[in-house]
Amino acid sequence: MTYCLGIKVKEGLVALADTRITAGTNTTTKKKVYITQRDNYSMFIMTSGLRSVRDKAVHYFEELINEGVTYNKMYKAVNAFGEQIKRVAEEDKATLERSGFKFNLNSIVGGQMKDDEGHKLFLLYSEGNWVELDEGSPYVIIGNSGQGKAILNRVLNEESTMKQALKAGFLSFDSTRVSNNDVDFPIDVILYKKDSFSIVEHRYEQRDMEEISRIWADKLKEALDDIPEEWMDKTFDKIN
Repeated sequence: MTYCLGIKVKEGLVALADTRITAGTNTTTKKKVYITQRDNYSMFIMTSGLRSVRDKAVHYFEELINEGVTYNKMYKAVNAFGEQIKRVAEEDKATLERSGFKFNLNSIVGGQMKDDEGHKLFLLYSEGNWVELDEGSPYVIIGNSGQGKAILNRVLNEESTMKQALKAGFLSFDSTRVSNNDVDFPIDVILYKKDSFSIVEHRYEQRDMEEISRIWADKLKEALDDIPEEWMDKTFDKIN
């Protein structure tokens, strides 16, 4: 499994991906984010699924770009990457399934092209089709999403700042990490400010975030202690 999160707020895009790759009893660290940018052209791809499918699809897409193919709108670039996933499916899906592997590659694609009115965020499925996130759904998670949604649902909206989004995103990752041994540090963080055409990337190790994790755990305990208890009295009185 993996944990990749993309958040869209009015100010820009915030994305986060863990780097843990688990195969049987073997654990390695590999980057799950691909970035391409140039003048008036910024795009990132985050993936969850079979690593071999991911590497091949990204390689094919990168080859298109290196050969001079350009896109003026994000949806066109997302379509192009989706076509490469379909291409890999035609080449490898039958063989993978005969070997007991499910063809699987979900992707979060974000960025902005020169003719886009603003920044865009997409969820791209293994079949090559996609949905675009709008104001009503400010985030998307691929991979291990069960424990990470609660904090995001409670605190995120389109008016959130990018700093608030990253803060919530890390807490979402941290909640997932402590509940699943297949999600872990290091994490790669991607920031894109609307109309900047410049993607910023930074990697955080566990030692960088230990204090934030501790503060969050302490705050949760304090909040639990602060919740009134009178509503429980009628139930606990039955014990006596």
